[in-house]
Amino acid sequence: MKDLSWKTVSSEYLYHDTWFTIKKETCETKEGKIISPYYVYEFPTWVTAVALTEDGKVILERQYRHALGLTNYEIPGGCVDDTDANLEDAIARELLEETGYRFEKFEYLGKTSSNPSTNNNWMHMYLAIGGKLMQDQKLDHNEEIEVYLFSIDELKQMLRENQIIQSMHVTAIFYALAKLGKLDY
Repeated sequence: MKDLSWKTVSSEYLYHDTWFTIKKETCETKEGKIISPYYVYEFPTWVTAVALTEDGKVILERQYRHALGLTNYEIPGGCVDDTDANLEDAIARELLEETGYRFEKFEYLGKTSSNPSTNNNWMHMYLAIGGKLMQDQKLDHNEEIEVYLFSIDELKQMLRENQIIQSMHVTAIFYALAKLGKLDY
């Protein structure tokens, strides 16, 4: 197969913040074509989980998303912190903070990218099983999250009705349904 990778000739940060960074790059293809400017958006690594309670209910969160001006359902997740020992610890922490549930088992489902043409990060997907409510939510100052429990059939109906719009969460849900042998969409 042909090597289609580019070489970065120059790179300049235009904006740098904790959650979002923009780089302007000049790149060169293998054939010598110069691509400039090329913008790269840097984000932290993300984790998400399809989380099942002890009795098999799916935990969904309902929250407002300002960029689209919508309140909608999502699965739990967030950014990997420097204090997290690994990805599984990160999703366990996010689940406990956002939902109050602790889980018996985690199964790694893989990773996905929201937009590999511009975004440099990955979303790591998990299936969390055996959730027990252990505490109240411990939300960040900018979070207001309602927690709801749904059956797997209700979740599949929500997918059919396009009620879950976060594309990476939909991807994780399909991987989890496949893992659970429930993909008969």
